[in-house]
Amino acid sequence: MKLNRNKDFESTPALQLVKCLWEEMLKQDDSELANLTQTPSQFIFEAAKFGNSQFLVELIGRCPDLMYQLDEKGYSIFHIAVLHRHANVFNLIYEIGLTKELFVTCEDEDQKNNMLHLAAKLPQQSRIAIVSGAALQMQRELLWFKEVEKIVQPYFREKKNSNNQTPQELFTEEHKELLKSGEQWMKNTAHSCMLVATIITTIIFAAVFSVPGGNDSSKGLPIHLKETWFQVFVISDAIALSSSSIAILMFLSILTSRYTEDDFLESLPFKLMVGLSTLFVSIITMMVAFSTTLLLAYHDSLNCVTMLTTIVVSIPATLYIMLHYPLLGDIFCSTYHSRFLFKPSKPMF
Repeated sequence: MKLNRNKDFESTPALQLVKCLWEEMLKQDDSELANLTQTPSQFIFEAAKFGNSQFLVELIGRCPDLMYQLDEKGYSIFHIAVLHRHANVFNLIYEIGLTKELFVTCEDEDQKNNMLHLAAKLPQQSRIAIVSGAALQMQRELLWFKEVEKIVQPYFREKKNSNNQTPQELFTEEHKELLKSGEQWMKNTAHSCMLVATIITTIIFAAVFSVPGGNDSSKGLPIHLKETWFQVFVISDAIALSSSSIAILMFLSILTSRYTEDDFLESLPFKLMVGLSTLFVSIITMMVAFSTTLLLAYHDSLNCVTMLTTIVVSIPATLYIMLHYPLLGDIFCSTYHSRFLFKPSKPMF
């Protein structure tokens, strides 16, 4: 995939080989083809297990009956896609139409689990690890459960399996350890960031009462009140104080949250994203306020040392971006970009 990521997947040799072989298979007699479609084809289920949607589209497009096949457990390719969390395969169900009801009502033969029960099960660790952080992993699991819940009939949402568990009860049991890990991860992150935001708030608040250049002895007004750099200092200081205060409130809200399952869907990730963003703004504006203070204090004797000092203050902001941008990007993508996870941009067939 890395070698071919800039190429059209349909033009890759692998898919061309699939097309060629499948065309040869379709040239067989009708009786042989009937036997092929009546017998569960293992390669169809293997493709669904590994999320090879292009392979499935090619085969199902030429022989739609394969879509209705079930494996030895009574699973269709869509059940397998849910079990292994392959959204690209699961999205094919939206292009089927009314016949999708045939798939969502199927149950396995062992434990009488329907498709929503499979969405409630914890997948393999390799599939969970595609999202970083226990809290975001819990969010992705909730997204899957909610999406499958939309397409199943209300009767199956409350139907119990052979273990006398509804899908929601099974989800709670399977994800209780992930829920604890997500809570601990979220609290540790919020606690560390809140400490930084508190320090910034304290520094910025103190800077308001020690304006650069001092005050006029007669009227008590700042000496550099009418200078542009002083206006920049005041604005940046106010933004830094406001943003750091917002960050503290967001992180405090995270620490005092109830940490229910639904909180991980939008509430907690949104608060963490706002907290990290406002913390970044406060660091930037704090550095701007410090730089303008230096320029106001030494504007009559600017030299290389002063300019170098002004440039050096940008290092903390740069480090923050390098260290926390991946986390902020993951939270944003997991919270907002994942809304399009089950909405294919173009038809597959």
